Amino acid sequence: MKRIFILLLLILFTQWVSAQNTFVAKIFNDQTKEVLKGATASIRNLKTSVKTDASGVLTIPNIPNGKFEIEITYIGFNKSEKVYLFPSQHPNEIIMVNLEPSSGELAEVTIQTTRTNQNLRDIPTRIEALPLEELNEKSTMRPGDIKMLLGETTGIHVQQTSAVSGNASFRIQGLDSRYTQLLQDGMPLYAGFSGNLSLLQISPLSLRQVEFIKGSASTLYGGGAIAGLVNLISKIPEKEPEMTFLLNGTTTKGADLSGYYSQKWDHIGTTIFGSYNYNGAYDPSKIGLSAIPKTKRYTINPKVFLYIDERNSGWLGVNTTYENRLGGDMLLIDGKPDDVHQYYEQNKTFRFSTQLSFTHQIDEESKLNFKNTIGYFDRQLGQSGFNFKGEQISSFSEVNYVRNGIKASWVAGANLITDHFTAPQQSKLNYDQTNIGAFVQNTYKANNWFSLESGLRLDKNTPVPARPSSGLFILPRINALFKITPYLSSRIGGGLGYKMPILFNDESEQDGYQHIQQLNIGSTQAEKSYGLNADLNYRSKLGDEAFININQLFFSTRVDRPIILKNNSFINGSGYLNTQGIETNIKLVMDELVFYLGYTHIDTRTRFDGLNMRQTLTPKNQLSFDVTYEIEGSFRFGAESFYTGPQLLSDGTTGRGYTTFGLLIQKMWKHFDIFINAENLTDQRQTKWGSVYTGSLTNPDFKDIYGPLDGVAINAGIRMKLLNK
Repeated sequence: MKRIFILLLLILFTQWVSAQNTFVAKIFNDQTKEVLKGATASIRNLKTSVKTDASGVLTIPNIPNGKFEIEITYIGFNKSEKVYLFPSQHPNEIIMVNLEPSSGELAEVTIQTTRTNQNLRDIPTRIEALPLEELNEKSTMRPGDIKMLLGETTGIHVQQTSAVSGNASFRIQGLDSRYTQLLQDGMPLYAGFSGNLSLLQISPLSLRQVEFIKGSASTLYGGGAIAGLVNLISKIPEKEPEMTFLLNGTTTKGADLSGYYSQKWDHIGTTIFGSYNYNGAYDPSKIGLSAIPKTKRYTINPKVFLYIDERNSGWLGVNTTYENRLGGDMLLIDGKPDDVHQYYEQNKTFRFSTQLSFTHQIDEESKLNFKNTIGYFDRQLGQSGFNFKGEQISSFSEVNYVRNGIKASWVAGANLITDHFTAPQQSKLNYDQTNIGAFVQNTYKANNWFSLESGLRLDKNTPVPARPSSGLFILPRINALFKITPYLSSRIGGGLGYKMPILFNDESEQDGYQHIQQLNIGSTQAEKSYGLNADLNYRSKLGDEAFININQLFFSTRVDRPIILKNNSFINGSGYLNTQGIETNIKLVMDELVFYLGYTHIDTRTRFDGLNMRQTLTPKNQLSFDVTYEIEGSFRFGAESFYTGPQLLSDGTTGRGYTTFGLLIQKMWKHFDIFINAENLTDQRQTKWGSVYTGSLTNPDFKDIYGPLDGVAINAGIRMKLLNK
């Protein structure tokens, strides 16, 4: 009897063991085909849940015979729900599961600025990105330039430098525009003198992504990126041809016509962008001076792409822009000057640059890249009783080696930058500068939760600035990424930077170069910086159709002996400049509804000769809020609000804070969109709060511009997609 009982137990145990099955799957991003680490698979009936490992593989053991629904989820992706039968006809098979990114979510963004083309979530350096869908929205709000695109980005403040010509620069985290770099496809097309008016001469229609680094980015891009950089990534030809035209008109007497075409064949491809932008002189305050100047601009940007074979590819492009911008007295602009109405500011600019990029794929993990740009920039600035003309010829060449391994990625290379400036009427301002740099950067993934990115750059500059640098600078940088949980991560990093003495900054632009004295580089020290930043990022799903993303950034940057303007001469200040603050970004997506809140607190101060002073024209607090409702491919509605806090002005007074509101309505069909957008609906204008100048209308002395001047602005237009993907 005892033997029979033991035999029955063995038979039951054998049947129970045979009824236990194993489910093995590998989870991929449906668009990029990258594995998804940390994806979750659940069987509700069995109350079991597992996560994918570093290779994107998950295993669920001990599944009984029968049918079970397995749910696979990953933050920012649509879930997969599928019923599986056990035992399977192929018990040793690994199931391949592809998850689609959720609409409206930046689920997977590939970054180019770090050279390694990695996913945004896996890069230890803190980088923000605006993808194509958001750029499409921005291009309907302001098709002619990227001033609004940057001005609505948390931590970036656009500063107008002319009351009548609309000239503007941008500041990252409270630092002057000279501490930032504006790149196009990783190349400095807008450095030095050519940076003037750049924000007003770049259209977003030809861009597919914009990447921001806030804080030191010195390793790959040189010491000038003290405050950070903005990298404009251009569109490339895809398999399906694209032809898009955009026609836009504004209540502020503006009109924009732009077109983009791209196509790719077997071994060659092309993109062509062209635009014409016009604005009549506009004076909403009726003070007799233009808030928006009379402007005519022509742009053409063709590129040719070569796909020689599987290992060799490259492209060659040309950028050309001509603009005539006339601001000042409205009667003079209308051709009716007299003894009183004589004041004007006229900018005639011509840009021409070539871009070359070539890539040789050595093997699956490594490649060799070469890039080059040669630029020419001519600007004629005419003002009442004064004319300034300057020409810049610049070049940038770089060769780099990139290796992307499983554990470690390497970038190493060298570049040469030349900058030649001449001012025929003021030859004392002429200069030649050359920079030779070498760099190496390593990204090491220690495990699933920790990655470290470290870099080192060595620069040699001529002419040599004053001691102690002797033109030689060593710039280390380090950043760490901690993936604390699948929902919470943190980045901590910092680095050194420097800025060679240069004449071109916000102060000389505001002066119009009328009184600026010669800069003696040999007796002027380079500015040196030390920067730190840290952030926390939380992402989580809220039910099946919603998710939230919260990012909290802390930053601090110090610049020793910054160059200041004193008695019309640029000299080193006897102290340091320090900026510190926080950025908060919250994004909530609820199916078709997207809510966004951004807040920046910045405290920027100069400490010279024992005096602790706030920096002028730097709002301590900025807040933005917008909500978007979008039915993909059919309809979009957006509402936004921006608050800019009070700012210290150069005369010791404080400019008032203000809030603006905007609305956007867009209807989309397969081959065309129509849109209407309104900005500053509450008509906030600095001219409402007091005069923007002292003295006479004939010879005005302008105050600091800290608020809007153009008032309510409504634009409407149509975007036609004749060749649609």
